Amino acid sequence: MVGTPNTIIRTYADTSVFGGVFDEEFEEPSKAFFDAIKKAKFLLVTSELVRQEIQAGPKSVQELFLDILPIADIAEITAEALKLQQAYMDAGILSEKYSTDALHVSLATVSQASLIVSWNFKHIVNFQKIPMYNTVNTRHSYSEIAIYSPLEVIDYED
Repeated sequence: MVGTPNTIIRTYADTSVFGGVFDEEFEEPSKAFFDAIKKAKFLLVTSELVRQEIQAGPKSVQELFLDILPIADIAEITAEALKLQQAYMDAGILSEKYSTDALHVSLATVSQASLIVSWNFKHIVNFQKIPMYNTVNTRHSYSEIAIYSPLEVIDYED
């Protein structure tokens, strides 16, 4: 897990993590991640963008989002986040077609999350793109951000 044992890590979860709870392939680590949130091992940050995406999704995902909402910080879509999103696209990390994925990363960064968890391996949890996001973050005076799947951040008991 990222951080020291007693540190509560400010962690942005994108829409895929909420949906992962109801996907056979991602169910176990997604549930374990949300259990860790409830045990205060992570401070959940999500966003208005996640809320919008979930509203178009299955009822079960909407209910999970509403259930976890009282213990989450919600990052608003601000001019600052939109500017950083554009910087990612200008750097060639993602095209306009995938601009919402760039917005997830910018919302996490601007809201000062230390970590992003996502099941989006193509555009977010990607070994080639992560250093590119962090180069842009540094260039724009933001902190670097760690990006992992829930599988990589949950605790495993022996």
